[in-house]
Amino acid sequence: MRRWTSFATAFVLAGIGLMVVPARFAAAEQTTTPQASEDLSQLRRELDALRQEYGARLAAVESRISALESAQPGPAAPVAAAAQVPTAPEPSAAAQAAPPTTEVAQAPPAAEPGAPAVAAAPQAPTAPAPTAVVPPGAATEGGPSSLPVYGGGAAASKVFNPDIAAIGDFIGVAGKSPGGGEPSLEMHESELSFQAVVDPYARADFFLTFGPDEVGIEEAFITFPTLPGGFLMKAGKMRDAFGKIDSMHNHVLPFIDRPLVSKNLQGGEDALADAGISVARLIPNPWLFLEATGQVYQGNSNVFKAPTRGDLAYVGHLRAYQDLGENTNLDLGGSVAYGHNGVTADTTTRLLGFDATLRWRPLRRSIYTHLLLRGEMTWSRREQLPATVDAVGGYGFLEYQFGRRWFAGVRYDNSERADVPGLRDTGGSLILTYWPSEFSQVRGQYRHTSFGEGNKADEFLFQFIYAIGAHGAHPF
Repeated sequence: MRRWTSFATAFVLAGIGLMVVPARFAAAEQTTTPQASEDLSQLRRELDALRQEYGARLAAVESRISALESAQPGPAAPVAAAAQVPTAPEPSAAAQAAPPTTEVAQAPPAAEPGAPAVAAAPQAPTAPAPTAVVPPGAATEGGPSSLPVYGGGAAASKVFNPDIAAIGDFIGVAGKSPGGGEPSLEMHESELSFQAVVDPYARADFFLTFGPDEVGIEEAFITFPTLPGGFLMKAGKMRDAFGKIDSMHNHVLPFIDRPLVSKNLQGGEDALADAGISVARLIPNPWLFLEATGQVYQGNSNVFKAPTRGDLAYVGHLRAYQDLGENTNLDLGGSVAYGHNGVTADTTTRLLGFDATLRWRPLRRSIYTHLLLRGEMTWSRREQLPATVDAVGGYGFLEYQFGRRWFAGVRYDNSERADVPGLRDTGGSLILTYWPSEFSQVRGQYRHTSFGEGNKADEFLFQFIYAIGAHGAHPF
C-alpha cells in the first residue's frame, strides 16, 4: 500500500510541475529584453531536467511494482480482465523525455467468441538461494555470517555434516601354507570414514576400522594446510610416511596382501602408525617437485616400543617428482625411521628406505591403458641381545591396464627378517583385477612363497572391495 501511495504522490507532483512550469514559460515569453531571453533559456533547461528526473522516477516505481506483483502469486485472473489494456493517452512532453522501461507488458490474444475463459497462469516466484548460519565456534571476525548451500533443501539439511563413507574388504584364501596365513574366508576389514572441513583453517579426517578381532581407530587427525612459511601440519593418530605402501589403506593397495618386506621389516599392516605430529613443506626449485615430511610419534607401534615417555619415534621422508613427458612421470623417495624397540631400555631400531615409481598413461587413452612400475628397498638395523641384526628386503611390482576395467600385475618379494639373522623369505604373485565401477573391485591373486626355513606355499587369494558414501581421494 505504501508503494502505491508513493507512486500516486510522485504522479501528482509530476502533474503539478508540468502545469506550473509552462505557465512560467508563458509569462516569460511576453518579455522581450535580453535578460528575459536568458531567463527563458534557463527555464527550458530546468524543464528538460524535470522531465528526465520524473521520467526516471516513474520508470523505477513501475519496475518495482512489476517485480512485487510477479513475486507474490495471487488468484488467477480471467483472460477477459487480463486482455483489457488501458488506452494510452496522448504522449505528453514528460512522457516523451522519459526513458523506456525494460519490462513491456503484452496483452494475451483475444479469445474466440464462445470460447470459455482460461485462467492465466501466474508467474512462479523466484526463491532466494538457501543459506546456513555459521556456528558460533566457527565464526571469524570479519567473516560471513552465513554460508551458501548448493543442492537445494536436501543439501541444506546436511551442510554441517561430514562426508561419510563405508568400505568393505572381504578376502578368501585356498591352498596350504605352513606358516598358517589368512583364514579361508574372512571379512578382513570394514572401514568407516568421516571427513569434513572444520573451519577456514583446518580439516578433520576420521577412519574407524572394524575387523574380526578388534574395533579401533585407524586414523584420526586434523590438518592445517595454510600455516605460515608454507608448512602443512597434521596432529592425531595417522599412518607413517615411510616409503610408499606404509601410508596406504588396505583398499587402496593394488594387491591383496602386503609384500614380505612390509611384514618382516616395516611392521606389517599397521606399520609405524601411531599418535603424533607430522609437518610437511614443499621445497621450491626450478627443476622438480620436492616435498619434505618430518613426523614425531609417541613411539608405540609394531616396530617401536617406548620404555619411557621421552622415548619418541621419528620418521622422515623426502619425495621428488618429475614429468618426463606428457604421458610419463617419475616419482622417487627416500625414508628414515628411528625409535626404541623395547628389548631393553636403550636398544633401538633404525630403518632406511628407498622407493621409485614410474608411471606411463597416455592422455588420449588414459581410461583404457596405463603402465606402473614400482619398487621399494628397506634396510633395518635392530639392536637386540646378544647382538645387532641387520636385514635387507624389497619388492618389485608391475601393473598393466589392458582394458577399461581390467588390470594385470606381477610382484616379486625378497626380504630377510628383522629379528632372526640369516633367514630370508622370497615369493612371487600374479594378480588380476576387475573394476565393475569406481565403487567396487574384484581381485584374484596367485601367490607362491618360499620361507627361510625351507617350507613352500602355493595359495590362491580372492578379494571383494565395495564402498558406499563420499570417500575422499587418496594421495597420488
